[in-house]
Amino acid sequence: MAAPESIEAQVEGAVEVQVCYALPDTAFLRTLSLPAGSTLQQALEQSGVLQRHPEIDLAVNLVGIHGKKKTLDTVLRAQDRVEVYRPLQADPKEARRRRASGKAAKA
Repeated sequence: MAAPESIEAQVEGAVEVQVCYALPDTAFLRTLSLPAGSTLQQALEQSGVLQRHPEIDLAVNLVGIHGKKKTLDTVLRAQDRVEVYRPLQADPKEARRRRASGKAAKA
């Protein structure tokens, strides 16, 4: 069950959302109160994540809400967690094959 909106958000017709971007050694996490009808892109711009992490390219990096890919024009709802996804360092299938072949060689 989602946490209730803050009193300020309820009164002013705003939505409270979080923006996060995780790196191996640190994470960016900011809670924002935005006007109702705000988009995912507006949240990213207002959060400051794009200024703090200039390596984020919205034409390349995927974005989403609660682990599900979304487009930049997605309208946000209260308690959404906006996420910026980094490119994979290795293909998960290939990494699993390497691990499996290493275990087979030891057996």
